[in-house]
Formats: sequence, C-alpha cells, structure tokens
Amino acid sequence: MLASHPLEIGHLVVPQRRTQEHATSGGDLAERMRSASIRKLESKEHVFCEGDPRIHVFQVEEGVIAIYKTLSDGRRRIIDFAYPGDLIGLGAGKEHILSAQATCQAKVRCHSAVALESLAESDAGLALKLYKSVCQELEATRDLLVAVGQRGAVERLASFLLALRRKDARDPDTVTLAMRRSDIADLLGLTIETVSRTLSKLRAMRVIDVEQGGTTVTLRDIPRLTELSNA
Repeated sequence: MLASHPLEIGHLVVPQRRTQEHATSGGDLAERMRSASIRKLESKEHVFCEGDPRIHVFQVEEGVIAIYKTLSDGRRRIIDFAYPGDLIGLGAGKEHILSAQATCQAKVRCHSAVALESLAESDAGLALKLYKSVCQELEATRDLLVAVGQRGAVERLASFLLALRRKDARDPDTVTLAMRRSDIADLLGLTIETVSRTLSKLRAMRVIDVEQGGTTVTLRDIPRLTELSNA
C-alpha cells in the first residue's frame, strides 16, 4: 500500500501518495523536499498566517503543526494537524486562506510553491494521485463534521484518538498528544475542561491509559474505542 501524507489544497490537508514516477521537470517530490532549506519553529510560532502571500510549500520535518481558520468573532477553529512528512501550504490562490502554527518545537522544509505546482502539472500520475487523495480527504472532513455536529464528547475524543493512530502506525497501541488540550478542544468543538474530563472518563473505563504528563496515551481497548467513536 502506498504511504499517505497530507497536502493543504484550498482549506484541506490532503494526503499525498508517494510515487516512484519522475516528473518531466526532473527529480521526484521526495528528492526535491530533501534538498529544501529547513526552518526551525518554537511552540506557538506561525509557519504562515491567513492572508500571507503563498510563496512556499512546507513539509513538516519534526513536531506537529495546527492548521486553523480565524472566525469572524476572533475565535480559532482548527481544521487539522499536520505531522512529520505532511505538506502544507499548497492552494489555488495567491494568498493563504488558513494559518499554520506549531503546537510544539518543530522543523519544516521550505520549497518554492511555483516549482512544486509546476511539478504536479507536468506529472499526470502525481496529478491523478492528488485527485484521489482530495476525494479521500473530503470523506474524512465529512466524518469530522458529523463527529462535531452530531456526537457527544466521548465519541468525538474517541474518533480523534483513532485518527491519530491511523496517522502514525509505528506503534498501533500508543498515540502522542503533541499539542495542548486547547488545540484538541478547538478541533473537536469542545472546552478544555471537557477534553480533560473526557480523557479521564475513558481512562476510568479502562479504554485508555494516560502517562504522567499527559502526552502519551496507550490505547488499551481499541475495539471498545472504535465502538465508542461510532456511538
């Protein structure tokens, strides 16, 4: 199976399928990104902000980046989190329509947006894979809308933990919360207190364990967690 990593297209973070095909412009995407310059970020530092000119595409090297939209009343609504290997900053317009902020110390690789988009235009195989990825991400976005709009706190948090598990398959029984409780709350449409209370509830149900410090979560009963996410 092909590995999946997200790319921001419009308002989405879209999984990009790795390919061994080479573009006519020379070199594949992975090779180009390996040669890109690295930018270090502190926690809460922005990679880019809504309205900034869209000059670069960024690949997350380390850490986690929150992709969010600022609402008309000033509140923040997180759309997704980008992880190592994910690309952010692609889009159809000349300006970013979302903001990207590090949730912890992070590193990103920077590459010319024009050059990478030209690469996609010249590689039909890559363009097809991006199209399929957009369709898959739209399905995931609809699932999130259902979770936030129709489900309770337990169901939302269970869905979130399972989504983190799918993003990082290195240890299928453990996920790392490399973001603040407020970030999770903004994504799921909950309060910080509700997120903390719900994690404690799942722990009391013996579905998860939360290590001291609250950043590592062990999924003790994945079938039960899946059942709760679909309740």
